[in-house]
Amino acid sequence: MAIAVVRLGTPRKRNEGLRIGTVRRPPRGVPKSQFAKRDFYDVWLPMLSPSQELVTFALHADDAGKWKTFERKFRAEMKEPDASRVLDLLAALSHHANFAIGCYCEEEGRCHRSVLRKLLVERGAEIG
Repeated sequence: MAIAVVRLGTPRKRNEGLRIGTVRRPPRGVPKSQFAKRDFYDVWLPMLSPSQELVTFALHADDAGKWKTFERKFRAEMKEPDASRVLDLLAALSHHANFAIGCYCEEEGRCHRSVLRKLLVERGAEIG
């Protein structure tokens, strides 16, 4: 059992399980009835996405120093009680079920999902 960290909209892997969209907004131009069929997500969980202000900052984080600032600020957002509890829940569930979390970004290294991966590992999650 494990969590897969994926790019939303890519083909699902075998035994991936439920796909959770940790994004601020649904995919543009895609009817809600098609989100899962087009491999975006089964469940939307915007609580685990950066605030709009931080998304804007990340889009302009064009060097390592700015990205490090983004990561620090996003980690602070994820320390809020509700987000922290959801991360704890996902980490615990990773020992009992396969599921995936993801975002639209092409490059995980410059995406909040890379930070989510670290946060989940820090909480003892099984990452596949």
